[in-house]
Amino acid sequence: MKVLNIPGWKNSDKGHWQSLWEASDPSVFTRIQQENWDYPNKDEWVPKIAQAIQSAGPEVLITAHSIGVAAFVHAVQEYDLKVKGALLVASSDAEKPDYPKEITGFTPIPRIKLPFRSIVVASTNDSAVHYTRAAEFAIDWGSTLNVLNDAGHIETKSGFGEWLNGMRLLKSMA
Repeated sequence: MKVLNIPGWKNSDKGHWQSLWEASDPSVFTRIQQENWDYPNKDEWVPKIAQAIQSAGPEVLITAHSIGVAAFVHAVQEYDLKVKGALLVASSDAEKPDYPKEITGFTPIPRIKLPFRSIVVASTNDSAVHYTRAAEFAIDWGSTLNVLNDAGHIETKSGFGEWLNGMRLLKSMA
């Protein structure tokens, strides 16, 4: 199993599930690095994601978090990328009126059917995306929807460290 991690705004901190998975097995998990984590810009992020996926090959799995989800879906749309599967967690809604101004270029969020298996993991109380909007994304992308009750943004601050259930979801696509 080979996995590329796509963090969101401000990167995934040391206690974040993506970081912990990478630390647990660096031969399996690799982070796609961005030059500017504080000011995500679609035109900068998407080519880096596409290049990393093209280099890894079609058998790679993806984990994407927050705005990393929209960046990944843009990359699939723009570069016609193929992967084995994708775990799309706490996708943030860049189309929200009160969305952080530091994050630019990700609208409109692509509403395409993804050409591979994907799982959208959404929380019922995520401040970055309303649950019904996350469910719409899952339908549009052809993804299985996995709902977590009151899980916040599914990151360190929300109590998600190692996140064993997330690892099980990822392995279900391997």
